[in-house]
Amino acid sequence: MAKRALKMAFVMDPVESEDFRASTTIILMVEAQRRGHEVLYVNPADLEVVAGQVAARVTPITALDRSEGKVTRGASRRVFFDEEVDIALQRVDPPVDAAYVTATQILGICRKTRVFNRPSSVLAYNEKLFALHFAEFMPETSVTREIAELEKILDALGGEMIIKPLDGKGGEGIFHLSRGDRNLSSILEQATDFGQRPVMAQGYLPGVRDGDKRILLLDGEPIGAVLRVPSKGQVRANFHAGGRAQRAVLDERDHQIIERIAPSLKSEGLFFVGIDVIGGCLTEINVTSPMGLQEINELDGLCLQETVLDGLERQLNEV
Repeated sequence: MAKRALKMAFVMDPVESEDFRASTTIILMVEAQRRGHEVLYVNPADLEVVAGQVAARVTPITALDRSEGKVTRGASRRVFFDEEVDIALQRVDPPVDAAYVTATQILGICRKTRVFNRPSSVLAYNEKLFALHFAEFMPETSVTREIAELEKILDALGGEMIIKPLDGKGGEGIFHLSRGDRNLSSILEQATDFGQRPVMAQGYLPGVRDGDKRILLLDGEPIGAVLRVPSKGQVRANFHAGGRAQRAVLDERDHQIIERIAPSLKSEGLFFVGIDVIGGCLTEINVTSPMGLQEINELDGLCLQETVLDGLERQLNEV
């Protein structure tokens, strides 16, 4: 427990847009309030730099009713982060577009406020491309914008593959392609914006039918996992795409992957991360706003928000 009440700024999408029964951000805010910390909502567009200091107009969240999905706000005020904010959590969902980059770069100017995850590392490690630093654990993966090359990759993969945008979230823009698909050319044209935008192509993993395992890591250590099982007729297991949650257990392969990537996460200040594993293969490393906390709590009878807040407070005290 923190020895004093903290001011915690949540840089995030509008609070009312969150699913109160599923949002990891909401449950972290609730836990922060339970501990007596002040919770401040920050619209990323309101971040600014004044005389070299990071500032923003913030809105105190005085109460969150998860059962009713209601928010009680206090009066907005302007704060200077390094003077008033102890911890800032960047919890804006992708895409990592120009607005996201600007907000994250501004947060990177903070000197006293602890920002999680480290802004420079969030910008340096694309959630799809980061996993390629550990390619030995991945399915066969390529990145290109060339439609002809993608067709060659499809053939090399046995006529079946997954393509996904590099900046998507929640399963958006993911396609399961097969050589016999009459719409193959059209899908590749749309996915690559007619050869202007690179996409990730991965070998199809049949194990996705058994679930896409989301593993949450805190300072490089696993704190929980959940299987996201695709609905009938779907290849996408993401909860936003209709996947259902099932209890997950970490196996030896999961621990091998975690042991391999943990040193990089710790050294780069990627404190709270979600990795995705399908059939023993690493597919993504989510560093922006990993989710799954509430689903794991419900399935395993845990209160992982306490674990995360304990970790954040510990990081602050170790400075």
